[in-house]
Amino acid sequence: MTNNESNLRELICRVGRLMRRHGYIDGTAGNISARLDAARVLASPSGLPTGLLSPDQLIVVNMQGERVDEPTAANADLRPTSEIAMHLECYLQRADINGVVHAHPPTAVALTLVGFDFQQCIIPEMLVLLGLAPTAPYSTPSSRENRDAIADLIPEHDAIMLSNHGSLTAAKTLWEAYLMLESLEHNATILHRALQLSSELKPIPADKIEQLLAYRAQFGLLRPGDRERFQRYIEDQL
Repeated sequence: MTNNESNLRELICRVGRLMRRHGYIDGTAGNISARLDAARVLASPSGLPTGLLSPDQLIVVNMQGERVDEPTAANADLRPTSEIAMHLECYLQRADINGVVHAHPPTAVALTLVGFDFQQCIIPEMLVLLGLAPTAPYSTPSSRENRDAIADLIPEHDAIMLSNHGSLTAAKTLWEAYLMLESLEHNATILHRALQLSSELKPIPADKIEQLLAYRAQFGLLRPGDRERFQRYIEDQL
């Protein structure tokens, strides 16, 4: 095992513990993966608590989702996460993605249940870090429908809500993908509290959006279609 793989195994377990501690997952929910190289992905297994994993329980798969590691005593009877197809879709479509996190952040998911649209310019930090985060059409959890639901969105987005289900965050590193999850749920909590005070949220002035877009570009977070999406928002506000 290379040092890189060993470090990623430790990081996946650390991220799982943080997700459990902050309430982003419960029981065996949620899953995590990291790209090892062009042909292999390290992933959490199915059926075990994602927040209580040990490094030797993780599984290596190829880009078709087939196990390619040598089974050990700790993972011989385990299978890769049932959401592996969704993770692999991210890696197959974008060479810049090296870490993917799927979680069930309570407040963000609750907002999808009432049809809240995260593609609004309300909180500056959320726009810069996550962009305009879309909500994918409903798809059955642990099915290939999940992969299909995000297939058209992942080329242009790093953070996606899965309607009635959870979230998907993907980034250049697994750690960045996890931090995006933290940001998503933190900002969803702010939005939820604001909605308890008023049904009308105060948007960022249209003439200030371009500066936030410039920050997004400066931090290397600009994605294809961002300028067009932000421009449509500005035009709608004027």
